Amino acid sequence: MRLVILGGSGSGKSTQAQRLCSHLEITQISTGEILREAISHLSELGRHAQPYMIKGELVPDEMIIELIRLRLKKSDVIDGWVLEGYPRTAFQAEELDFLLDELGQKLDWAIYLQVPEAVMVSRSLGRSLPDDQPEIVQRRVEIFYDRTVPILEYYDRRRRLLTINGDQSPELVLQSILKLLLVT
Repeated sequence: MRLVILGGSGSGKSTQAQRLCSHLEITQISTGEILREAISHLSELGRHAQPYMIKGELVPDEMIIELIRLRLKKSDVIDGWVLEGYPRTAFQAEELDFLLDELGQKLDWAIYLQVPEAVMVSRSLGRSLPDDQPEIVQRRVEIFYDRTVPILEYYDRRRRLLTINGDQSPELVLQSILKLLLVT
């Protein structure tokens, strides 16, 4: 199964991606983790991405698209994957579809974790990630509503969108997702 997890900062994307991967025995691909690792290792990608991440901005499309292209070509994703943190724009969603066509893969579902803004902010500020500072979190929430919400329309038009109430316990969120995926 090939899935993307969509939602604002603090919506539970990472938590649910981990749980889904464990349950479905597929690979988790987290762009946030890949970028943070690149920054900590002072790689070329990290040096280019860091200024955007410090400001809470989205890393440029071409950089992220290439990162995803390279990741989806690795052998550990043959049986499926959960992509978390990408796509973030409608353009990226289209590019992902083109890339998957090129790779002979197909996205099964886009899962949107719907969470109120106040909950997103509260959860984000409760984490210990270096880029979870109040002004950065608020900026990411603004960007989510501005740029990411059109992705929901993109996937909805293609009948590949599952909307889940993300404002409940992680266990209930996972159960809701699995029920809609018809997986037990």
